[in-house]
Amino acid sequence: MTDDAETDVREAATARTSFGVLLTVAYDGTGFSGFARQPTARTIAGELDGAVRAIAPRATLVRGASRTDAGVHARGQRVAFDVDRELPARAWVHSLNRELPDAISVRRAAAVKPGFEPRFAARMKTYRYVILESRVPSPFERGRAWRVTDRLNHELMRQAAAPLLGEHDFRAFRAAEDQRENTVRRIVRIEVRTRSSDDGDVTEIVVEGNRFMHRMVRIIVGSLVDVGCGRLAHGALAGALGTKNRSDLGRTAPPLGLFLDTVVLDDDGRDAWP
Repeated sequence: MTDDAETDVREAATARTSFGVLLTVAYDGTGFSGFARQPTARTIAGELDGAVRAIAPRATLVRGASRTDAGVHARGQRVAFDVDRELPARAWVHSLNRELPDAISVRRAAAVKPGFEPRFAARMKTYRYVILESRVPSPFERGRAWRVTDRLNHELMRQAAAPLLGEHDFRAFRAAEDQRENTVRRIVRIEVRTRSSDDGDVTEIVVEGNRFMHRMVRIIVGSLVDVGCGRLAHGALAGALGTKNRSDLGRTAPPLGLFLDTVVLDDDGRDAWP
């Protein structure tokens, strides 16, 4: 279904409904073709649509705050939909979790006005990328971390990330198919942190900002890893802000280590549970 057709269906359904529901959803994206619904693929939105309509058959399609790619995970995706019946937030949480596969969990529900759009109400998003520094695979991190065999220089990575803070034109930090005209974004935090585990050293890169373009976080992470292992000069990321040229940056990190951790909205709903 095209975006225009989806909008028409949603608006027609909204006219018949009077209750809006806002969810916080967690999922393991390994077995899904991303968040956005696709006619011939299994997606997070498609599973949520089915669960919602099993409870409220005349509900609208769900609306997400972020269209995460195939293989990307979430701990705090925000999703809204409209219904013609009112249920307590606790009932939505328990009822939807009974309908959803184990890889998807509703963590919170709240009431919002009908037609509420999480994508346009998002004030800040936080992504976290997990990297396992190990010469051998770990079955416990499989699908949830990018394994690199090089030892990373974390201090160089922090130095390379620092110039990205603030408001800049991030035209170089997007996938080729992302052709939107406005490429100015604001990043308020990039944190490179490390911890040890039984499976190897773990590096987490946390990126927080107001908006992101397609694969922007994965391009930042891949470039920082290339800096950390000596494949890319540590000034390359700062330089790409000026040249606006994707070829001045490093590789795109794979999707499996990326988590959408939190989405801060203008309206967090009312009568929430838990």
